[in-house]
Amino acid sequence: MNVPLLDLVAQYQAIKGDVLPLLMGVVERQQFILGEEVGRLEREIAALSHAKHAIACASGTDALLLALRTLDLAPGDQVICPAFTFFATAGTIHNAGGTPVFVDIEPGSFNLSPAAVEAAITPRTRAIIVVHLFGQMADMDALLALAARHRLTLIEDAAQAIGARRQVGGAWRMAGELGAIGAFSFFPSKNLGCWGDGGMMVAQDDAVAARLRRLRTHGGAKQYHHDEVGYNSRLDTLQAAVLLGKLPHLAGWSAARRARAARYTEAFAGLAAICPPRTDPANEHIFHQYTVRAERRDQLVEHLKAQGIGCAVYYPLALHLQPCFAHLGFGRGSLPVTEAAMGSVVSLPIYPELSDAQQDAVVAAVTGFYR
Repeated sequence: MNVPLLDLVAQYQAIKGDVLPLLMGVVERQQFILGEEVGRLEREIAALSHAKHAIACASGTDALLLALRTLDLAPGDQVICPAFTFFATAGTIHNAGGTPVFVDIEPGSFNLSPAAVEAAITPRTRAIIVVHLFGQMADMDALLALAARHRLTLIEDAAQAIGARRQVGGAWRMAGELGAIGAFSFFPSKNLGCWGDGGMMVAQDDAVAARLRRLRTHGGAKQYHHDEVGYNSRLDTLQAAVLLGKLPHLAGWSAARRARAARYTEAFAGLAAICPPRTDPANEHIFHQYTVRAERRDQLVEHLKAQGIGCAVYYPLALHLQPCFAHLGFGRGSLPVTEAAMGSVVSLPIYPELSDAQQDAVVAAVTGFYR
């Protein structure tokens, strides 16, 4: 049985009746730039994220870049971030004028290690980018305390974590809610994905939100008047319509992903060669990816692909070892937990439309390889 890593066609078949009328409404009105659907989506994402403001933009990468631009980084200013993440986390630091400082992760969650962050803080440190990797929030309790103690700005890279939440101070807090700015991605493969590129920033501070709105439209709040040099980073109204059609399904999709993850974890319980992902008891995971550590990972990947089973390695070469960041001086061995992860992780199909039979085929292919 062939099982894709992600089946967006199956998703489309299930929700096209919700999305297509909204899409055609935009076409009929011909309001493609910052139409009413964009504002409606901003309000709904703000409510979901417990944020006062939500500002739509052209991509998740732009959401991070514009967030970093609000810091007015100067040459030599440092921003701490994990190396085990998608390239945009660090690429935007560079493009905003700062210097990425890579630190190690926790072995269980793959998220930023608060102890490693604290050890990396210097007088030049301006901010911390916290990545909620694979759909699980990082240890925000410890990281927020660190940021406050050292007077650092904390930005949440929640590109993979929309709708994820964590118990902080006895209350559920949402991904994107607690940082100065939270950044989301609507890339098609995300849990809430549009039919192209798209992103969103959330913030609690009025002045920060106003600046983000200016930055996304060439640095001006009023047409043809520019307070600073910004960007052309607007979410297309068509994409907002797609997302509005999908948004009511998000909670159900997240629950389905958790159910699939639990089924995998139970199936792999007796298999010593596979280490399932760990969920922090304080978190409600949304499982953007179900990522295991596997012995002989590369051979397993070849075996799965030969069996028609979709899988992927996120991420095969951590950012501190990428050629473009060689000048920062992080050599192999400098982030041992990150490097152990990049040599052993593999992600398995976890989408809500995955059937029991398909998941059984994935489990059989994995267990068959080792047995």
